Amino acid sequence: MSGITFMVDERGQKTAAVIDLRKHEQLWEDFYDTLLAKSRAREPRESLASVRQRLKSRRNG
Repeated sequence: MSGITFMVDERGQKTAAVIDLRKHEQLWEDFYDTLLAKSRAREPRESLASVRQRLKSRRNG
């Protein structure tokens, strides 16, 4: 794939990638979004109902 260069170790195993962000901006955004979602996977959840209630109370307060 043009615009992506792989770094390899002494055994020829891929260890890193250099991505040309001018060519692959969307690819990087998708990769970053996936990493961000995985990093937040264990964060506490809040229900939609509680978010709506909180927003309504702010509007009326």
